[in-house]
Amino acid sequence: MNYAKLVRPSVISLKPYKPGTTVAQARATYGLTHVIKLSSNENPLGASPLAEAALRDLHDLQIYVDDDHRELRTRLAEPYGLQMEHVLVGNGSNEVVRTIFTALLVAGDEVVVADPTFSLFPIDALLFDAVPVKVPLREGVHDLDAMAAAITPRTKIVVIVDPNNPTGTRVQRADFARFLTRLPDDVVLILDQAYREYAPDGIVEGVDVVKSRPGTIVLRTHSKLYGLASLRFGYALGDPELLGYVQRIRLPFNVSRPAAVAALAALDDTEFVRRSLETNAAGIAQLYPGFARLGLSAYPTAANFVAVTVPGSATDAYEKMLARGVVTRSGDALGMPGRLRITIGTEAMNAAVLDALATLQPAHA
Repeated sequence: MNYAKLVRPSVISLKPYKPGTTVAQARATYGLTHVIKLSSNENPLGASPLAEAALRDLHDLQIYVDDDHRELRTRLAEPYGLQMEHVLVGNGSNEVVRTIFTALLVAGDEVVVADPTFSLFPIDALLFDAVPVKVPLREGVHDLDAMAAAITPRTKIVVIVDPNNPTGTRVQRADFARFLTRLPDDVVLILDQAYREYAPDGIVEGVDVVKSRPGTIVLRTHSKLYGLASLRFGYALGDPELLGYVQRIRLPFNVSRPAAVAALAALDDTEFVRRSLETNAAGIAQLYPGFARLGLSAYPTAANFVAVTVPGSATDAYEKMLARGVVTRSGDALGMPGRLRITIGTEAMNAAVLDALATLQPAHA
């Protein structure tokens, strides 16, 4: 049977998402016993202890979860003075994006995105026969003036990832405020703020935009700060009327009971949040002077990872780092040639990163 004849043309043109190298893969490839995984922007301290404790007390797995998630959605909304109706939950923020795009996009719609940015946004646009309009970053940062200029009558959605993945950079409030004045009222604005908690003062607060501008959706996740990546929990904050349409096509029971229980418990883990943010800040203070000593540079990060220059190709640097037991992401796969994306780790992990970077040979050697 020729399956290609049965598959939608937009699917045939896509390639599967390729995640970062796992610890098991690194060990198998190089026969390593000690591997430091800094390729997927995970929390180096592990998961929230309160979430882990809640999971240990979890029972009744044979019973379907409360699909309305009233308590969890209420808790997520309360810090911002919102109601549970302002919250849409999902199996990670990736699924939330897919559900939003399913509800909104039709063939020929345009989705304005930065380039490079998180790859699933243009991929999901193509899936629905929409057109991703890619606007190059400017010095690693969203070029908001160029993105505003790229909007046409066919634009349905504009996506801003802030802090941006894979560069780690953030937009400036003044630039963003000017951008909002140029954004048509009938265009949906998606602010992906998966790394919002790591950002310094002065970051754009997406929820403020939700309150002031209809048609705005903010994405958040528990995968990073709370260390719950493998449980898959993310959510959107937005206008209840808009999210109400998205709710109509949300898959039933898309958030598992373990994910919901852990996500709720993690919200009370202020001590783990404090330690995680302190570790990240200390890592930034450790890594950037180290990069300078090695003659390398990185974009100023507002997240829990850095995008650092390397001599030679990013893929060669990635392979050499991997051989030394340090797993990173090659910028060649992320639209950042000549750079590696590296998660900020503990002091010992960061020291290992700097030691491995020091062994890279310049391209002219």
